[in-house]
Amino acid sequence: MPADALTGLAPAKINLFLHVGPPRGDGRHDLDSLVVFAGPEASDRLDVRRADGRSMTVRGPMAETAGPDRDNLVMRAASALAPQAGLHFELEKHLPAAAGLGGGSADAGAALRLVTRLLALDPALARTVAPALGGDVLACLHSVPLMMRGDGERVTRLGAPLPDLPALIVNPGLPCPTGPVFQRFDAVGGRFGLAETVRPDASDAAALTDWLAAETRNDLQGPAITLVPEIETCLAQLSALPGVRLSRMTGSGASCFALFDGLETAQAAGKRLLETHPDWWMRATMLGEGATACSM
Repeated sequence: MPADALTGLAPAKINLFLHVGPPRGDGRHDLDSLVVFAGPEASDRLDVRRADGRSMTVRGPMAETAGPDRDNLVMRAASALAPQAGLHFELEKHLPAAAGLGGGSADAGAALRLVTRLLALDPALARTVAPALGGDVLACLHSVPLMMRGDGERVTRLGAPLPDLPALIVNPGLPCPTGPVFQRFDAVGGRFGLAETVRPDASDAAALTDWLAAETRNDLQGPAITLVPEIETCLAQLSALPGVRLSRMTGSGASCFALFDGLETAQAAGKRLLETHPDWWMRATMLGEGATACSM
């Protein structure tokens, strides 16, 4: 018997590195990024059930950032995937908006997964409609470690498992919209030429972290800091925490992450940072398969 309701998590997306090419003729940019996902500690929650008509309820500590229902990516994803289906969504919003964590994209990816299962649709349809919803949506549909290329429309699952990375994710409480960051990237010249990165044969978290620090970067970090200087403060605070191995901005900001040798160390670092910045959003979690590993 078909299900009448389903529940899933929408985990935060983290760009372990993000290399950006020059603007193309259409004004967009080619990307090269290793993407992983957070655990349930840093996830939104989405419920969907069959209903008459189409509606959505948003609750949770970040509910006010979700915007009008008609513009929400959950509703847009449902309309693209199953325009005639009667569905009601309940979104429990925990991830900050305009934060580089793919919050809206994560919600859209969860919506595509859940509606596909609820209505017994071909998963290929979700993969087809995802890129048009936003550059991160296809990656968030999968919510497993992968390489993201093009402007997000090309994703490749890794040939070998990626070691889980203990991390602290922090947002200083300021939005950093993607468009102006890319505009600033273009204004300062950007990087000309983009080569696809070959992932190393790193069998443990320490080796992977060392490689990330030595060989990769986030090309949008500098431009984002010029627009939101608090990002630099956040990175400096993370770098000063005991046990940190690497600190970096994710996506187009303003969220940053720090990698540690163990989750307990990351949790202790978060408690220490919260004492001096009680207004910052922060979550200690494992980065890897995320909360919703699937085969979409």
